[in-house]
Amino acid sequence: MKTLRMRTLLKAGLLAAAVIALSQPRECRAQAAGATETPEQRSARMKWFREARFGLFIHWGVYSVPAGEWKGNKGYGEWFLEETHMPVSQYEKFAGEFNPVKFDARQWVRMAKDAGMKYIVITSKHHDGFGMFRSELTDWCIKSTPFGRDPLKELAAACKQQGITLCFYHSIMDWHHPDWGKRRPWNDKATGKPDMDRYTAYMKGQLKELLTDYGPLGILWFDGQWEDAWTRERGADLYRYVRALQPSIIINNRVGKGDIGDYGTPEQTIPANAEAEPWESCMTMNDHWGYNKHDQNWKSAATLVRNLVDCASKGGNYLLNVGPTSEGLIPPASVERLAAVGRWMKVNGAAIYATSAGPFKQLAWGRATKKVHADGTTLYLHVFNWPADGKLLLPGLKSPLETAYLLADPAKKPLSSQAGDLGLTLTLPAAPPDPVCSVIVLEVKGPLTIEPVLSKQRADGSIRLSANEAICHGDKLKLENADPAGNLGFWLDPADWAEWKFEVTRPGGFTVVAEMAAQASGKFTLTVGDHSLQSAASATGDYRKFRQVTLGRIEIPSAGKTSLAVKPIKAGWQPMNLKSLVLKPAGPAD
Repeated sequence: MKTLRMRTLLKAGLLAAAVIALSQPRECRAQAAGATETPEQRSARMKWFREARFGLFIHWGVYSVPAGEWKGNKGYGEWFLEETHMPVSQYEKFAGEFNPVKFDARQWVRMAKDAGMKYIVITSKHHDGFGMFRSELTDWCIKSTPFGRDPLKELAAACKQQGITLCFYHSIMDWHHPDWGKRRPWNDKATGKPDMDRYTAYMKGQLKELLTDYGPLGILWFDGQWEDAWTRERGADLYRYVRALQPSIIINNRVGKGDIGDYGTPEQTIPANAEAEPWESCMTMNDHWGYNKHDQNWKSAATLVRNLVDCASKGGNYLLNVGPTSEGLIPPASVERLAAVGRWMKVNGAAIYATSAGPFKQLAWGRATKKVHADGTTLYLHVFNWPADGKLLLPGLKSPLETAYLLADPAKKPLSSQAGDLGLTLTLPAAPPDPVCSVIVLEVKGPLTIEPVLSKQRADGSIRLSANEAICHGDKLKLENADPAGNLGFWLDPADWAEWKFEVTRPGGFTVVAEMAAQASGKFTLTVGDHSLQSAASATGDYRKFRQVTLGRIEIPSAGKTSLAVKPIKAGWQPMNLKSLVLKPAGPAD
């Protein structure tokens, strides 16, 4: 893992891997690694992970000794060794200062459990190669510190006692080991030529220690796989090796090059749309994974709760990070926020655990999760924005409703509802039970039926088409960010195209205005029926720098349901991000 200052190229490489990982069926990935299990066996192995939804990430190592500061620079974290270019012989001295005498494994596990977390992923070894366990294969581990004790052993015992699943993060990349293929010039202790076969044998040896001496593990969370020294073939071999030692273990998609593993790992972001395959979004609470005493840019507890809900509503897990100090203490700001999330989970956990992605594409007021059972479906509506008029619309919901009530209401007092052309409308109390996120339970009888609701021409005659209403055609084009600021992105293939369906009541000529961003101008066509408009994106210099651009005029000759398509022109195409299209009445053509 790296701080939020991750280099642009590295980001791009990891992002490409994440795109591959979330688009390729897991069965293919497992087969590519040589795993042999039926879909039923795989489902049983992944069951606890899909139901858990919420986990604690812990980045802890000797990099916590400098606490993010060195020679006046206060921005370091777990990548301290790489970013400072400190000689390895000098960096090793931090082990002599690492003495977490205030570490209490039972307290850490209890904190995670009280927050509503079901599993813990802790760094057994980060990119600096330092083992947070007593390894017999090297002295570059916890046994060379004044502390001496094995914190992973203590966490394993505490997790077992409190019913939390223990998981290990393990870095494939190793800046300290002399045989890692891309040796750093500041590794002043390394001699000879790097030997990746020798390094891989060493790494497997350490993994065998972790997989045989610490009890059953839930996940091996690999990282640091992106450098060329690590190949896809080595990743497939490592996947088989780990599964042979613990057949029921789950392995993330960073064991190879993104196309091997059991689940996807978007980092510091949440996918815009629901994903059918298992995934887990890992995020920091501030701007660093490892401890940085100067970093006080904390996310609010409200943001953390809504991130958790957002992940669950799209079928994913939320892995939330803490970076303990070299004394063994989790920063008070992290503890306070976890406690606040725990208070929310105590009331609303049923709407998170063992749920699947909500059935609605987008909801302006919040998110939804669901549980399907023999008699129907339980829908959980997570309301971020409580309606001022007390009316909450569930767009397109046509299924018979048995009852609706607030999850926080022990009496389950029914809420009134009314079916209409646009869906089901609930009448809510004047004030929400929780200002951050209030949950409404809907018991739906029989099959869940949701009909698409088309955008309609507005009273002023305009037609507004947002990115989150688009139908994406192709392999790469997708919605980025599901909030109102979302946009269509990853438009890398000119064969991909976007489509909007809507209803026109007053046909005629319209001026098309787009809100878009692009590094270079690319050509495309807009088509409604037999009428087309050829235009080009305006180069804004950055994919996040959006600008309103008038594209030209297009005719919509007839009233009724229709669609608009945006298709790249292959010969002049350049990727662009598209946030919205607005069609404004233009009057008669000249």
